[in-house]
Amino acid sequence: MAMRILLDTHVLLWWLSGNEVLSIPARTAIADGDSETFVSAASTWEIAIKYKQGRLPTAASFVGDIEGTIDRHGFLGMPITINHSDLAGGLPLHHKDPFDRMLIAQAQAERLTLVSNERLFDRYGVARLW
Repeated sequence: MAMRILLDTHVLLWWLSGNEVLSIPARTAIADGDSETFVSAASTWEIAIKYKQGRLPTAASFVGDIEGTIDRHGFLGMPITINHSDLAGGLPLHHKDPFDRMLIAQAQAERLTLVSNERLFDRYGVARLW
């Protein structure tokens, strides 16, 4: 079933590394050629920061060409807009991670299903697939 989905950062990393921890519904939705799969600029920023800090050594194969990597997988980039920032800043403080808060705001604003294993996201009423 074709969907419009936004990948959480860890889901993107697991997909790129072929990690089997991805749920079957998540894997199926991402692999569906009819789905529109988005990757947020917040995720690519988070990956770049954590890689530079030495916390994501597995990202070495694509940091520096993450846009090309996303394109090769058929994913679409999701820029951060002023509206997204405004929504993220206004979210209740159930979750304090700024990257996750941006993903939640983008999913809400763009009517996307957020692919994530983070159950805490449900407190925001965002559509979540896992």
